[in-house]
Amino acid sequence: MAVTIKDVARAAGVSPSTVCRALSTPELVRAETRERVQRSAAELDYSPNRAARGLITGRTGNLGLIVPDLGNPFFPGVVKGIQARAREADHAVFLADTDEDPAAEAQLVRTLAKQVDGIVLCSPRMSEQELRGVAALTPVVLLNRRVGRLPAITFDNVDGMRQAVTHLTALGHRRIAYVAGPRASWSNRERVRGLRLAIAAAGAELVEVGPVQPQFDGGVAAADQVLAAGVTAVIAYNDVIALGLLSRLNARGIAVPAAISVLGFDDIALSAMVHPSLTTVGLPMKSCGRAGVDLLLGLLQDPDKFGTTRRELGTQLMVRGSTGPAPSA
Repeated sequence: MAVTIKDVARAAGVSPSTVCRALSTPELVRAETRERVQRSAAELDYSPNRAARGLITGRTGNLGLIVPDLGNPFFPGVVKGIQARAREADHAVFLADTDEDPAAEAQLVRTLAKQVDGIVLCSPRMSEQELRGVAALTPVVLLNRRVGRLPAITFDNVDGMRQAVTHLTALGHRRIAYVAGPRASWSNRERVRGLRLAIAAAGAELVEVGPVQPQFDGGVAAADQVLAAGVTAVIAYNDVIALGLLSRLNARGIAVPAAISVLGFDDIALSAMVHPSLTTVGLPMKSCGRAGVDLLLGLLQDPDKFGTTRRELGTQLMVRGSTGPAPSA
């Protein structure tokens, strides 16, 4: 006969629910208990049965993940981190793409809430009021967005912009453009806030262009405005926009970085593959995804402890070939 979770619980001297926690979310179980359960499971050659576990815990073993645009190279890195961590915790992930539509996002939460234990919302586009509303339907963790006291994992965008401006001003750039992302984007607002603080501290001048769509074509469309502004450097909301800028500048015969420096944000894989390679502010995307799953699993086990947890991940400037001394430096 197949070994059951009750057999493991009996051998380890704990309850079936403790066995479930020790095998699915081991960080929430005391080390001594966890080791005893894992040793008993190994000795009995126990393989967890998802359906049986659901009957005991009232959980499906499924997590929802909603992203605004899988075509944006930023999100696959986060998704990989989420899927890897969920797999380690013996959870399946249901993935949905909203195509940047806040209404579709809200509807997907309502639909998935019936099929999953909780949902990770990556860079959600819903309003704050809508996010609070859907959070009342099912446990929710936000990635790359903060709303009130909802549990969230974010990046330190302000310090990322400080690093970017410090790098450019050290190269002699005094008039710098910023190509903004979507006006409704929380991360764009944070990056603008950090940028303005850093520019003011450096005594430099900022020219704001946009907002534009956070896509390659958005950067292509913004390039002529950037050149018309008479700046010696430009920071883009994300790497995809920066790649569009590089493409248009190259088409116009503008040398990068000799005539103008270009700096992105995210550090997607393509940023190191283009010529010149893109200087950018790197975000720990996979770590963000893993941290999001950890927070959601914690929230499911102890809502009082994890219900208002907010964690901010650091950023790192990646200096490559697209930035150099200002032409007049």
